[in-house]
Amino acid sequence: MLVPETDHPFPRKPFNARGSKVVRCDACRLPESFCICADICVAESAADFWLLMHHNEFYKPSNTGRQILQTFPGSGVSEWQRLQTQPEFETLLKQRKGSICLVFPEAPDYKHRMIKNTLELEGRPLFVIPDGTWRQARRIFRHSEYLQDLPVIEPRVLEGSCYFLRNSGPEHHLCTAEVAVALLAQMGDDIGASALLHNFKLFNERYYAAKGRNLQTAAT
Repeated sequence: MLVPETDHPFPRKPFNARGSKVVRCDACRLPESFCICADICVAESAADFWLLMHHNEFYKPSNTGRQILQTFPGSGVSEWQRLQTQPEFETLLKQRKGSICLVFPEAPDYKHRMIKNTLELEGRPLFVIPDGTWRQARRIFRHSEYLQDLPVIEPRVLEGSCYFLRNSGPEHHLCTAEVAVALLAQMGDDIGASALLHNFKLFNERYYAAKGRNLQTAAT
């Protein structure tokens, strides 16, 4: 699948929050001295992933969708726009029709679109994950007309989130990487799930180390 280059002309404004002056790796977005790229596990997976990423997320160092892209070379990403699709995603919608599935929690108003098992799809699953804050992800899911006919699957969550770099609200929603881990686990793809989980934990550890903090402290 097509993965846009890192110099793709978005987001609309650069990352200017605290830490924006730090020299970072272009791939993992961690400070260069804490880069995880040499230690990343690359694996095959039982499904493909595509991130519909909110434009605010592309330069955020705390974004975990990058671990999916680095773990599974066949995954891809495009910027979300409410009224139109990026060409690469539009091509996928045509070529992979029948195997594409949106990833989002179940709700009564689209219960008819929910599937419980990927065997209900045609061929190799392609999971489309709205990537952003919970509010942004909900907007992507709810306000994209071109997504409204796609089937939806809810990740089977066995544990709460272990991601402490952002406040996910009182519901403790999983971050993007954790969502992909949960999907692979419920498909029985232990190798793919383990590889992504390894990279996600490594990212968390190095991120906290770069901030001079201990990850175990954040978890308590």
